[in-house]
Amino acid sequence: MQDHAIQERPAEQDSAPEYDLRQIDCDPNFWYPIAWSHKVRPGKAFAARYAGHPIALIRPENGPVYALEDRCAHRQVPLSKGMVEGDCIKCCYHGWAFDRAGKCVTVPYLNKEGVGRPVKSYPCREKSGLIFVFPGDPALAETVPLPQIAQVENPEFKTRRFYPRLKCHYTFMHENLMDMNHQFLHRRQMGSITARFMGQDKGENFQEARYSFARKGGNQPLAEALIFGKHRDIEGQEQPVEEIVSIRTTYPYQTLQIHDKDGDLVMDLWVAYVPLGADQQGTQTFGLLSVKKPKWGFLLDLAWPVLGIFTNRIFEEDKEVVELEQKAWRELGGDHNIEVFPIVKALRALLARSGVPNANARPLKKG
Repeated sequence: MQDHAIQERPAEQDSAPEYDLRQIDCDPNFWYPIAWSHKVRPGKAFAARYAGHPIALIRPENGPVYALEDRCAHRQVPLSKGMVEGDCIKCCYHGWAFDRAGKCVTVPYLNKEGVGRPVKSYPCREKSGLIFVFPGDPALAETVPLPQIAQVENPEFKTRRFYPRLKCHYTFMHENLMDMNHQFLHRRQMGSITARFMGQDKGENFQEARYSFARKGGNQPLAEALIFGKHRDIEGQEQPVEEIVSIRTTYPYQTLQIHDKDGDLVMDLWVAYVPLGADQQGTQTFGLLSVKKPKWGFLLDLAWPVLGIFTNRIFEEDKEVVELEQKAWRELGGDHNIEVFPIVKALRALLARSGVPNANARPLKKG
């Protein structure tokens, strides 16, 4: 079982954001997933986005996928509507052709080099069924590692994808998952349970909180029992610690891991929140949930549809409430949240110092 002691860090790390947190953009100097690998077929192009930037993903019949600005340099028509020919993408309008570096290699009706202008290219990588781009300074791409993603490559686990799109700023999603005190929201799915805070760790680029849960009423959901086993009912007594749930934001990604009472990993969730829109007030989620296979693996296969329904219902409840938070932010003209939980205060400070205030960011009033 993990150490529950709180690791102390300098107090200034938990200082309140200087700007409205919902006006702090993601730092672009990280790898962000923008599409599932299976969506980008050989010999085809695919339209994706990061924040306000349209990006065309191109997969030649041979060779790795690459990423270009999704606007032809000629008339700004989306390159994703074009035709892949060899290693190049040809604009659907006039047939201008661009290579994987964004260089215009052909303006067919002029038949000479050096005529067409280039388009922006993005560093692009593929891992664990996801296509990542590096939207920031391309010179930094080689120095920033791709994230470790759940247990996708581990044959002892079964993994499912989820990808809800939300009408809210990405910071609401980090807060939602980190703060397990919101289980009251899921009472219809989970029954009456209480989160018990078990400790934290934090550093310059991460915040972690650990919890266990005590059931106060209602039956254990079938999907939960299939993953963790049936919990014992102890009439009139506090439920013992059966699992430890660890939620960690390692900027800009978030994870949730569950270890059983023996310390074995039984569930591993990895999530990236990719901003949408120039104001980043929308979010595309890319998540991978890995569940440890039981001794009789077919049992998990049989339970997989039930688990999918259960997790989808939980995500839908979270989606509704964070979108309501965003709606309130718009109506009130800013962030009026009154936060009292120290873990979320520390998380907000992490997100504030790690992100980039946008052009409209308003300094917060002190006091």
